[in-house]
Amino acid sequence: MARKDELGRAGEERAARYLTARGYQVLARNWRGDGGELDVVAARGAELVVIEVKTRSGPRFGHPLEAIDARKLARLWRLALQWRAAHPEHARGRVLRVDAIALLGRNPATAALEHLQDLR
Repeated sequence: MARKDELGRAGEERAARYLTARGYQVLARNWRGDGGELDVVAARGAELVVIEVKTRSGPRFGHPLEAIDARKLARLWRLALQWRAAHPEHARGRVLRVDAIALLGRNPATAALEHLQDLR
C-alpha cells in the first residue's frame, strides 16, 4: 500500500475515534456510491452527518481543507443524498449535514485536527 493511502486510512481511523468520543455513532466508513466514496457517515441526535476526512503530512501542498472545492462539495452532497436514500432506517427524522475533518502532521495519531461543521 502506498504511503499516501496508509496516511489517509490512519487519518480516517483517528477521525472516527474523535467523532465517537464526541457522541457520534459511526454508521459507515468508506461507503461507495454512484460517483464516489464517503469517508465517514455518522449520526448524533437529530443529525445525520457525512464527514470528508483529509490528511496531509505537511503544508507543502496546502492545507488539507483546500482540497474541498465547490465541485468536491457538490459530489459529497450527492453522495450524502444517495446514502440517506439507501439507509432510511438511519436517516428518518434526521437533518443531513456535511462536515470535514482535516489532519495535518506526519503522524495522524498526533496531527493537528480541525473539524468544520455544516459545509455548504
